[in-house]
Amino acid sequence: MNSVFSKTLAIAVAATTLFVSVPAFAEHNQSAPISEKADTNKTTVGTIIDVASGNSSFKTLVTAIKAAGLVETLSGQGPFTVFAPTDAAFAALPKRTLAKLLKPENKGTLVKILTYHVVSGAVYAKDIKPGDVKTVEGQPVNIKAKKGVVYVGNAKVTKADVKASNGVIHVINKVLLPPNVKL
Repeated sequence: MNSVFSKTLAIAVAATTLFVSVPAFAEHNQSAPISEKADTNKTTVGTIIDVASGNSSFKTLVTAIKAAGLVETLSGQGPFTVFAPTDAAFAALPKRTLAKLLKPENKGTLVKILTYHVVSGAVYAKDIKPGDVKTVEGQPVNIKAKKGVVYVGNAKVTKADVKASNGVIHVINKVLLPPNVKL
């Protein structure tokens, strides 16, 4: 599974070149947990997994990432951009869908859904251009802006530019589904 993910990730790197400047993606707000290094006065931010694990709004996302076996990948060097659905976004899925996806026999579908939320490279709000962007899953997701509000697929970005040592998180209010996945 890791080799398929690695190949898809390599393909997605090319998609990063599609991003150019666009004003005001959303409010800039850094809420990542910070820890100090003992040998310097600088502060560092943890990985995407560290940041998500330290935020109570992402308990379901972290559980899903663990069930999909993506912790090591999203803790890796990256960089990655993650469009992160909140617990409320997962709760809005049809009844029993999440429990079904978290079962070991549905790991492949869960991986497809989660990697559809990831773009290769650290793409900050100021760098995003509306249009189709290829995800790590392989399918493109459409990004658009309406009256200063940015949408990724049908999800609204509620918080942008949450920094991590290996990328950036943009918080979204819905779970994105690749076009080839039916729940």
